[in-house]
Amino acid sequence: MYLYIAIPGVLLALLFAASGVAGITRGWVLPWNRHRVHRVRLYGWGQLVAAFGLCWQIVFGLLISDIGIRQWALFGNVLLLTGIILMVVSQRAGGKRQGTGMP
Repeated sequence: MYLYIAIPGVLLALLFAASGVAGITRGWVLPWNRHRVHRVRLYGWGQLVAAFGLCWQIVFGLLISDIGIRQWALFGNVLLLTGIILMVVSQRAGGKRQGTGMP
């Protein structure tokens, strides 16, 4: 058991999940992400899935030491990657280029 890693990780995941719930229910995004996020609800779902994946990794990867069950920690990787992909899809594309970029 790695409680000194698990407890801060779970607290971080809970903050991430709270931000995701705020994005889903109220349409609220953290101030430093507001200018980039185009679809707030999708971004909130991405945060919620990523937080669940992080908690899944902590529970099945760190707290349970049975080798047969630790293979389930890989599913947490899939959830975390899915949440990150949802967050990236919800953001705006890069700025519009003006001109050709040639001098």
